[in-house]
Amino acid sequence: MNHIATTLDVNRIRKQFPVLNQEVNGKPLIYFDNAASSQTAKVVVDALIKFYERDHANIHRGIHTLAERSTKAFEETRERAQQFINAGEADEIIFTKGTTESINLVAQSWATKFLKEGDEILISQLEHHSNIVPWQLAAEKTGAVIKVIPINAAGEILQDEYLKLLNAKTKLVAVNYVSNSLGTINPVKEMITAAHDVGATVLIDAAQAAPHVKIDVQDLDCDFLALSSHKMYGPTGVGILYGKRDLLEAMPPYQGGGEMIKDVSFSGTTYNDIPYKFEAGTPNIGEVIAFKFAMDFIDEIGHEAIQEYEHKLLLYANDKLKKIPGFNPVGTAKNKASVISFLIDNVHPYDLGQLLDARGIAVRTGHHCTQPLMDFLGIDGTVRASFAVYNTEKEIDVFCEALDNIVKKFS
Repeated sequence: MNHIATTLDVNRIRKQFPVLNQEVNGKPLIYFDNAASSQTAKVVVDALIKFYERDHANIHRGIHTLAERSTKAFEETRERAQQFINAGEADEIIFTKGTTESINLVAQSWATKFLKEGDEILISQLEHHSNIVPWQLAAEKTGAVIKVIPINAAGEILQDEYLKLLNAKTKLVAVNYVSNSLGTINPVKEMITAAHDVGATVLIDAAQAAPHVKIDVQDLDCDFLALSSHKMYGPTGVGILYGKRDLLEAMPPYQGGGEMIKDVSFSGTTYNDIPYKFEAGTPNIGEVIAFKFAMDFIDEIGHEAIQEYEHKLLLYANDKLKKIPGFNPVGTAKNKASVISFLIDNVHPYDLGQLLDARGIAVRTGHHCTQPLMDFLGIDGTVRASFAVYNTEKEIDVFCEALDNIVKKFS
């Protein structure tokens, strides 16, 4: 196998992540759990510390200097997020706790208002629980019906079957851009176009896509899109919901409280304009401010360079892993992000996870919050190794050698 040729200075990138420079169980840490949460870049941590040490104040309503500084930095992140996904305007960016809350916001607000009995919601077999359960709750409230878009054994959506499911009753299509379990990159632009042809609204779960794929919501023409900071080298507890202005303006508030109002009296309340209509209460101010620096970090490297490098890591790892006895990949889509799910004959995934952790290697085991997908595949779960821009082929070598040694002990 040829070594990875890249223009990226990975050593310089790794220096942005001091957490990687430690030992776990007496071994150098190898962090391959990036699909769950990537590590946080130092520039992000520094921004968070700066906020709490210098600028900590509530936003929007204060007129003192700290409040004005905090408000300015908070809104700069909104503008940065608009640029990052190429939204038409900053007001189409709603801050949430993450992808899960973003999807729930749409399911509780848009769906409750616009869905009725007999309407159909399409979700795929690949979805994370966070893009299943909110729609089940919405269906219970409205009488809508959920239809599941099938996939093949490789973990790819069956496009012909998807097109057959679309009809005049289809009011919402909610699918992920990239599968968290299998790494499948879905053809969401084509799916959005087909959904719009029957008058359906489309929500894209972009949690896994955001750190790997350049997102352009205007080019995609999606109606809603959700993502999370903690998948993008940023802090936890922060995400965004993008929505087209006309949809957001037509939706009722998701929660009541401060910031989402213009005027309150006991006889009634006038709601604020978007985006503030959906941002009740004091937000995660410091983390939102720091999130801007995570987006800057990604754009400084460039999505194209990141995707190329991570794809080479994926190919390198696949080539090494297939030589390990009993290795069975789970999810072999032609178009994949840097995620490898797999099983080893006669070794339980949890045992593999624990034995790898004993060697300082962090992977994820289990159903990855995709139990319906695992049921379809006829398995309880997998081992998942997911790579980020700071990972290296040397780490993959150590991982594969450790895995090979573990397998030999079980044989």
